[in-house]
Amino acid sequence: MSVSRPFSCPHDHHFLSDQHRTNERRTWVVIALTFSTMVVEIVSGLFFGSMALLADGWHMASHASALSITALAFYLARKHKDNGKFTFGTGKIGDLAGFSSALLLVLIALFMCYESVQRFMSPVTIHFNEAIIVAVIGLIVNLLSAVLLKEHHTHEDSDCADHHTHHDHNLRAAYLHVIADALTSILAIAALVMGKFWGWAFMDPMMGIVGAAFIIRWSYGLLRDSSRILLDYDGHGEMASRIRKTLEQAGEIKVNDFHVWRLGPGHYSAVVAVSSGVPVTPEALKASLCSIPGLSHVIIEVDVDELEIKERGFS
Repeated sequence: MSVSRPFSCPHDHHFLSDQHRTNERRTWVVIALTFSTMVVEIVSGLFFGSMALLADGWHMASHASALSITALAFYLARKHKDNGKFTFGTGKIGDLAGFSSALLLVLIALFMCYESVQRFMSPVTIHFNEAIIVAVIGLIVNLLSAVLLKEHHTHEDSDCADHHTHHDHNLRAAYLHVIADALTSILAIAALVMGKFWGWAFMDPMMGIVGAAFIIRWSYGLLRDSSRILLDYDGHGEMASRIRKTLEQAGEIKVNDFHVWRLGPGHYSAVVAVSSGVPVTPEALKASLCSIPGLSHVIIEVDVDELEIKERGFS
């Protein structure tokens, strides 16, 4: 006979990070910081007639827009967490936002390459003093933003199976945005200093290409990890191994079909079909899995060989 029951351990369908509200608040703080810097730079650029300040001010505007994707995803995931139309909750909204942000980072990197090549072909006059001041301001703002957006994992997370997939890809995307900007500022400062004191003006566009290469590499990692989550890629080997081992220790159990996927940061789901030669219920097997950290939703189907049970004297 075949029986299927929902996971018997206490659980809901709120498959969001334990730090979801905290991460959302931190993102809004960074957006406010970025927006304030943008306003100061644009106003100062207009007042002092500095194109460098104006350019970086508008760059900050695009940066704030990109971070808004992160904030919106946090808000939507929280707002719709009780919406039953989301079969397995809203945990993957963050992964979708992370994937979208990674694509945006790639576009920014390609634009940086294009602008750098244009500068090689048609050099422009660089106002080194103003540009260095702008780059330093941008670096300070981005380093502060990076500290705010740095993802912190608890000791419990580190002990969990597949802890590397407990990342909040939405927050990670925002973090990469500010780190990419910080790297750009550092490279810009280095290039401007060399241009000012040694006359190496070509280093400015060269550093643009170097920065773009780093950003594309980081973006690839985020695209790879977030897309695997969105496509339910079965790459959670440690978690799967722990589930299988726990079930097999529960009795004479043979696992026939087995799937594990991530529902959200730190939350996994499993669908398992087993066969048994001794009396066992899905509830008993689910209860044995309740102690596995991060396992939030389980469906177990048990096929019991009734003939073998009778032959072995089980009633």
